[in-house]
Amino acid sequence: MTAAAQAQYKTQARIIKALAHPTRLFIVDELSRGERCVCELTDMIGVEMPTVSRHLSQLKNAGILEDQKRGAQVFYRLRVPCVLNFFKCVQAVQKNGNSGR
Repeated sequence: MTAAAQAQYKTQARIIKALAHPTRLFIVDELSRGERCVCELTDMIGVEMPTVSRHLSQLKNAGILEDQKRGAQVFYRLRVPCVLNFFKCVQAVQKNGNSGR
């Protein structure tokens, strides 16, 4: 494997790792319906705001989300809606993987 290919796979693994948590999957799914402020996501998830902020930060650092500050509120939205294609793929693997059991 070339150094360039290894760097590319490492970056891809970082993005997948950012998605590899049920709360972060919920956040991405919820943001597929439109932007939300941190306070809304905190209420939906039912955990403390610092915890939600850490999840949002991981998704943002991976390039999945972007944010915009409006007054005291920070709103998040999907930076790359194509991430939802990954969700569809995971669901297809789930469905096909469970069909043989």
